[in-house]
Amino acid sequence: MISDNEKFNMQVKPNSAFLKELKSKLPEFFDCEGNFNLDKFKGQLKERNINELSDGYQLNFIGKDYARRQAGEMPSTVIVPDQEQNNGEGKDSENLFFTGDNLEVLRHLQNNYAGKIDVIYIDPPYNTGNDDFVYPDTFEYSDEKIKEMFGIDDEQIKRLKSIQGKSSHSSWLTFIYPRLALAKKLLTKLGCIMISIDENEDYNLKTLLNEIYGDNNFIGQIVRKTRSSANDTINGFNQQHEFLYVYAKNADAFKMVGDLKNFDEYSNPDNDSNGDWKISDPSARSGSEGTNFEIINPYTGKKDLPPKGRYWAFSKSTMNEWINSGKFIFKKDYKDGERGFFIKKYVKELKSKNKQVDSLFGIDNKYMNQVATKYLRDKIFNGVDMFSSPKPNEFMKKILMYTTKKNALILDFFAGSSTTADAVMQLNAEDGGNRKFIMVQLPEKTYTVNGDGKEVPTKGGKAAYEAGFKSIDEISRERIRRAAAKIKADNDLTLPKNFDGSFKHYRVVNPTKQTLEDIEDFDPNNTTLFTDMVDSFSSRGLDVAGDATGEQTILTTWLAKDGYPFNADIKKIDFAGYEALLVEDSRLYIINNGWSSKNTEALLNKIGTHQIIVQTIVLFGYSFNIADLRELEIGLKQLDNNINLLKRY
Repeated sequence: MISDNEKFNMQVKPNSAFLKELKSKLPEFFDCEGNFNLDKFKGQLKERNINELSDGYQLNFIGKDYARRQAGEMPSTVIVPDQEQNNGEGKDSENLFFTGDNLEVLRHLQNNYAGKIDVIYIDPPYNTGNDDFVYPDTFEYSDEKIKEMFGIDDEQIKRLKSIQGKSSHSSWLTFIYPRLALAKKLLTKLGCIMISIDENEDYNLKTLLNEIYGDNNFIGQIVRKTRSSANDTINGFNQQHEFLYVYAKNADAFKMVGDLKNFDEYSNPDNDSNGDWKISDPSARSGSEGTNFEIINPYTGKKDLPPKGRYWAFSKSTMNEWINSGKFIFKKDYKDGERGFFIKKYVKELKSKNKQVDSLFGIDNKYMNQVATKYLRDKIFNGVDMFSSPKPNEFMKKILMYTTKKNALILDFFAGSSTTADAVMQLNAEDGGNRKFIMVQLPEKTYTVNGDGKEVPTKGGKAAYEAGFKSIDEISRERIRRAAAKIKADNDLTLPKNFDGSFKHYRVVNPTKQTLEDIEDFDPNNTTLFTDMVDSFSSRGLDVAGDATGEQTILTTWLAKDGYPFNADIKKIDFAGYEALLVEDSRLYIINNGWSSKNTEALLNKIGTHQIIVQTIVLFGYSFNIADLRELEIGLKQLDNNINLLKRY
């Protein structure tokens, strides 16, 4: 499991993720050894009369190749289910909460959630040059290995490592690049990603999104007023806004819902058979000689010309058609200086009756940070200020209304205070929707340990620490619980029966150093096993809460790897006293140690007599000695069924 992924990661190149995606879309340009045939590809371009780009631009930064490589790596962590939460309040929930590094979580989700997320919203750390962001990822390879991977020299390695622990533009871009690249693969064909950002990385983020998602998939930018009071800056510039970028997976297919348009200005005083209408501006900024002409009123003989610097928004022939249809109306009585005609714009001519999307959230206080801070303090956390600048619920609800249907799946992999989850639940309560959320939050501690071994609250974590929260993810999950309770109390009589106010919880963690050493020393040819590797992956073995067995951790990790949802149907099947796990009646997982000849005999009998139907058997290699493994392999080959046996390490 871990060993297999580590071996894969050692071979990853900066373009591995891109080539993998390209191969899935254009397999005809790869040979039998997996090499891309560039000449053949160029030939196809020429045959279709497509010119190669000779000019253009892209965003380059220290660490870009490293970031591209990270996007192609497999996870080096395991997924530990929180059995207390998942078998308790979250038992029937379809919402998910992951505690751990979001880069690792995104890697795990590449198989079981690829193409399934409708909307991704993130509020990543802003790079103001202060303590809010430093590059957190580690360079886990030796200098020599990095030289080999990227073909760089000592000076370039020094430059690459210079971003570690820094808040430079390069470090922020190296951090965000692989996360955005992996996120794109999770979106449905109709999906979109929305990212909040301030002015410090605004330009760089836009350029990076153009590169990863394509500038043709840029939908728009929303500006949100974050505060009502002025802020104190050295240069005196009062920055009170931040930005939200919206990019689609495919702009041609993506549709925003929007608000209902206001039709108060439309009426039908003359009983026009075409329905309600309002007066439309007849001029336009641009045009031609054919749209710059005199219009003579037949009743008064007065002439009208377009305003200076503008043109009529129609031609003479179109005007005549509109006159005949009743859309173009000459006035019989009007004052000097007034226009002698008007044009009707009908409601039925509107392209959409409800696609009105606000690009500016700048007037109403409910979209500002102080409102969100007050809501969390007074309504959720009993007077305690947990977060300094959480996102407002009303803002999140608004943008989710613009981009989701009632059954949407929403991912936020910088969960923070879990405003996204709160907004999802509130929307469902209001419109009877069945939206689901996936939250991801790093277990960032609210304290540090000093030289005396004493816990000391961090600068911004004092209130949370004193309230009993040792990490940000704990606050995130508690916010969901309290917000759900408030929603239920406020909507007691109208709450939908299928309202989901909970979540299943998983921790994404690294194996212990001892486990990694045991993996390194493991010899599959040994006839006896000295170490219980399964227990190394239990909650106890990994030193995390959750009460999960090693078998449950390994199975959960493999479910993601094999494309199964976390609520897949799992049955325990007994083979002469040994319990294996059958998933979705097709794939059998043999994880715990203790397998012997009698278990192989029982397995072969149940398959041979069609008591179970199995297409694939996946086993935990560390639980098998060489003799038992070979006996199982030989027995399966003797069956009429063609069963795929996967051995994982």
